[in-house]
Amino acid sequence: MMANRSRDTGPELTLRRLLHARGLRYRVAYRPVPSLRRTADVAFTKARVAVFVDGCFWHGCQEHHRLPTANREYWRAKVARNRARDVDTTSALEQQGWLVLRFWEHEAPSSMADLVETTVRDRRGQRASQPPEDPARRP
Repeated sequence: MMANRSRDTGPELTLRRLLHARGLRYRVAYRPVPSLRRTADVAFTKARVAVFVDGCFWHGCQEHHRLPTANREYWRAKVARNRARDVDTTSALEQQGWLVLRFWEHEAPSSMADLVETTVRDRRGQRASQPPEDPARRP
């Protein structure tokens, strides 16, 4: 399992590229609550938005997850623990004032980016289709 990436996965990199192209700046593999040993895939600290891109196998996607034939009980328990930890993480972050967005790896990156952009800009008080105002260009 050491060869499995915990960050910089393909879907995560694609989402980050789209967000960066839209002018959004973020933190990668960030701990929103330092005392909690959990990291968000992408975090917007000022807007307090944490984004997670969950793998279908590791997090038990209802649509794509299939248990391996070998060691089924181990994997069933492993995925159940992962899902319970996801619920706990979401709850803990929300109690600290963070908004948590969770996506499955199979979701369309553009629709993920649309929702993230809208959410972040709304929480910052900006329009979704408009880049942040540059203070140097004020009249």
